[in-house]
Amino acid sequence: MTRRALLVEDDASIATVITAGLEAEAFAVDRCDSVAGRDRLLAQGRYDVMLTDVLLADGDGIATLGEVHRAHPEMPVIILSAQNTLDTAVRATETGAFEYFPKPFDLDELVRAACQAADARGASDGQGDEAGEGLPLIGRSQPMQDVYRMITRVLRNDLTVLILGESGTGKELVAEAIHQLGARKAGPFVAVNTAAIPRELIESELFGHERGAFTGAVNRSIGKFEQADGGTLFLDEIGDMPPDAQTRLLRALQSGRIRRVGGREEISIDVRIIAATNRDLAPMIAAGSFREDLYYRLNVVPIHLPPLRERKGDIEPLARHFLRRAAREGLPARGLSKAAAALLEAQPWRGNVRELGNFIFRAALLAREEEIDVATVRQLLLDRPAPEAAAAQVDFGSALASWLSREPVASGALYHGALAAFETPLFEHALRETGGNQLRAAQLLGINRNTLRKRLDDLGIDPEGFVRRG
Repeated sequence: MTRRALLVEDDASIATVITAGLEAEAFAVDRCDSVAGRDRLLAQGRYDVMLTDVLLADGDGIATLGEVHRAHPEMPVIILSAQNTLDTAVRATETGAFEYFPKPFDLDELVRAACQAADARGASDGQGDEAGEGLPLIGRSQPMQDVYRMITRVLRNDLTVLILGESGTGKELVAEAIHQLGARKAGPFVAVNTAAIPRELIESELFGHERGAFTGAVNRSIGKFEQADGGTLFLDEIGDMPPDAQTRLLRALQSGRIRRVGGREEISIDVRIIAATNRDLAPMIAAGSFREDLYYRLNVVPIHLPPLRERKGDIEPLARHFLRRAAREGLPARGLSKAAAALLEAQPWRGNVRELGNFIFRAALLAREEEIDVATVRQLLLDRPAPEAAAAQVDFGSALASWLSREPVASGALYHGALAAFETPLFEHALRETGGNQLRAAQLLGINRNTLRKRLDDLGIDPEGFVRRG
């Protein structure tokens, strides 16, 4: 299908060159050289992208873009300017422009940006007031606009992407969007949570195994790399991958070839890698628990997903999106009052979009009126776990995952090793709180005194060291 571009440029020679470049990529191009001409053409038809100069004969191309955005909110705009100043670049960014090109520009890069902008426009067509329903990402805040721009820049290439963000921000949704809109959309999208795979099975899960490779391997198994051949492999929670698996992953990324566990044959694979983590990899690299060379292989194009507290303007549209989804899944159709939406926007949402979605589903189920009001939201907020308790749960889980990722444990010793690692500070805390009194420490812990005494002996903890003297 032919894409339509509107070019607003008062330099005839530049306009001719740009038009030729766009037409070579199957664009139908309409040209004009003024703000008045632009407005006349926009009133007559729909465009997939507009490219506009800044200084035009009858006005400022940037200053009047607000009206264009209000009339055509889904049309991406690319700004061109010979005024190569920081102020011009900032003004272009503040208008929500898809891209800014100072003159002279690289024609190939400009045409490539126009193609990406048109593709992004085409993917969101027909969504109207429910923009985002066709694709999983929702939000018009500036932080999300920055995410969208980064996504469009990686659609027409196979560069490795590393998605960074807190839990619940939608990292897998970004990976899905890159796959669905990119050149590999006809291929498979395979997602694997590396933190959820037992340490001893992760290499088999990723690379597959041959029959008889290990006890229980009664048949050949195809791994995630082979399953994703021709498409995209999404490696979630990459920061929790054990070191030995990191080494094999690095080798696969460097060579484009894998070898099944227990196999001799090297297999060529053609996959795009998208990785994600909610962890700060820099201190893990410094501590030696994450390979620095693997980090640089993965961090070719980083995309930072903002937490919900940094894009509060997206909370209401997200809430209404979840209400529509809840209704499609059989829950009562609900509205949302403005006051209730304002109360939602005032919350920290430490679990981000995932937490908000769960909350809205509960509200749709439990609300007594057709419209969710402030009273319903306030009551459900009171029923949530205290933020401190929720944070403690997250921190404890992260600590356990971190310990598992860096501690080599012999086969058959994982349970007892983890138990010892977390029992030791727990018992020491109880003894510290009770001044070394084992009876009171056992009561504090809620266990039998004899059990405590045996565990202290097993762990080599001397209660006498906690007795308060003086």
